[in-house]
Amino acid sequence: MLEPLNYTIYQLLSFFYKLVGGNLGFSIILVTIFIKVLLLPLVIPSMRSAKAIQKLKPELDALKSKHADKKELQEAQMKLYKEKGINPLSGCLPQIIQILILISLYNVFMNFLKQPSIAGITMNPYFLYLDLTKPDKTYIMPILSGITQFIFSLMMQSGVESHVHNPKSQVEKKKEEDNLEMAQTMQQQMLYMMPIMTTVVSINFQSGLVLYWVFSTIFSIVQQYYFSGLGGLVKIKNILALKFK
Repeated sequence: MLEPLNYTIYQLLSFFYKLVGGNLGFSIILVTIFIKVLLLPLVIPSMRSAKAIQKLKPELDALKSKHADKKELQEAQMKLYKEKGINPLSGCLPQIIQILILISLYNVFMNFLKQPSIAGITMNPYFLYLDLTKPDKTYIMPILSGITQFIFSLMMQSGVESHVHNPKSQVEKKKEEDNLEMAQTMQQQMLYMMPIMTTVVSINFQSGLVLYWVFSTIFSIVQQYYFSGLGGLVKIKNILALKFK
């Protein structure tokens, strides 16, 4: 299933390797940028959809107050999304594609390095201080992958707020508080778990793949800032502003 994708990425890597005169690190960075730009037609609609859903929050809150039945609420939400021309599932496809690309890149990268030369240029696995065929024993790249993932996760964080207005009873109010606390706990866990998992996995991955991940995340950070602003980073910015005021 991944053979066409493997072939395409291999050809891209070969092309950029020849273009930069046999620098594998720059080749991976250029392939990363090329792939991210290529995915923009899929990513931009999903980001616009997420931003539009965020703007619909007051109307979604009103629906949650109006419909007690979960099925009725879902139907009302889907009707609202349809009226506004929003597809709430539009963000799934880019994520799936990026996972497939990472799997394909791993396969291509391992085969690519077995070649003694590419387009007549001797294979050179070194980039800066890194041997791209091996894990980074200085842990600089794994730490960078965790930091960039943490920044991106913060920017993606929209916050969890209460959706029950004028609770009818203390029981309903307590239930809402419990649900809110659980949602906040899960969100906080994901905020820290994703960077930690990324760092741990990166420690054991070849540096070339980690290089791809770091630059892919940096591209996503810039992209997220352009379309949605700082997101959850605003809280950090405000805290720092108050601290150094």
